[in-house]
Amino acid sequence: MIEDLSAYVISGRVLARPRASRYVTDFRGVAEGIQDGVDAENLGFRRVFLSERWNLKEAGVLLAAIAARTSRIGVASGIITTPARHPLHAAGLGATMQAAFGDRFVLGLGRGNPGWLGGAGLTMPSYPGLRDYVDILRRLWAGEQVAYDGPAGTFPHLALEDVDPEVPAPPVWFGTLGQPLGARATAASFDGVLLPPVFTPTATATIVERLRRECERIGRDPATLRICQSVITAPDLDDTETRTIAHARAVTYLDAPGYGEMLVRLNGWDPAPLAALREHTQFRDMDSVSDLKFHRGELLGPAALVPDEWMSESCALGSVEECVATLRRFRDAGADEIATYGSTPAQNAGLARAWAARVTEGASR
Repeated sequence: MIEDLSAYVISGRVLARPRASRYVTDFRGVAEGIQDGVDAENLGFRRVFLSERWNLKEAGVLLAAIAARTSRIGVASGIITTPARHPLHAAGLGATMQAAFGDRFVLGLGRGNPGWLGGAGLTMPSYPGLRDYVDILRRLWAGEQVAYDGPAGTFPHLALEDVDPEVPAPPVWFGTLGQPLGARATAASFDGVLLPPVFTPTATATIVERLRRECERIGRDPATLRICQSVITAPDLDDTETRTIAHARAVTYLDAPGYGEMLVRLNGWDPAPLAALREHTQFRDMDSVSDLKFHRGELLGPAALVPDEWMSESCALGSVEECVATLRRFRDAGADEIATYGSTPAQNAGLARAWAARVTEGASR
């Protein structure tokens, strides 16, 4: 197993029906995502992440299917938004996954996006509410009965009826941008952190330092917090597929109000291309963000406005050797683990072999 290399499966949206496709990444549906998890185990990846969406990406179903067809690889939600899960539902998911498949599950949580949460009648939790939510889960896994009334909600009586004390509780990770409030919540309440793609190594280093500083502030050993950086990878892929995986996917982040500005600021980028991107004719009269309207394969027009320099700084593109060099920069920035994103585990087979060889060579010196 490659200890510090993991992979996303089904990055981005799932289309209900396959499109006419030229590349394997043009369509990754439910069946393809499950097979990608199997491939990831065979290639030696440490774990796979799947970010839940309210369409064809229900995390419990897909991660259980992957776990059922494998024997070793870890399976992680990256992320489930807490307003979508009653605490009993989340606690039951974690307990059942661990009981069914052994100590392989990571429950990755996030606060969600206020735009689409509001449309579903849900409210983004406060950071105190998020921390209390995690505390409730851990108490339930410990077999406690919980009566709670606070920022996470009102729950007069919570309990898991049949807790097996021999089954370990799953680690709980936080999907966050690692800004001051998020870093403080991470250090106080979470076992790990999953950072999103399209960060530069410099931005990652800044966030890692902030997370470690928050751990030290509360007397926690920073080494007990595992930090995973998601990185878009396109090893030895042609220009069109690379731009679909990298530039077009970046469009869906940059277009999101608030999120795009934060990415530009964290990465030290010129905001002018962001303004031009949002004025693209494809986005006129759009009543939501592009991520909810288009598949990345439909965004190559706006993607042409994303500077190549931005992608070369934040993504692992080009030859396998060039991709390895980029991933090294993220590890040197302090990330404990890298999660490949956008391309499939099979497309990263050569990268995984080269990355494992780098570790072996380093150990033999």
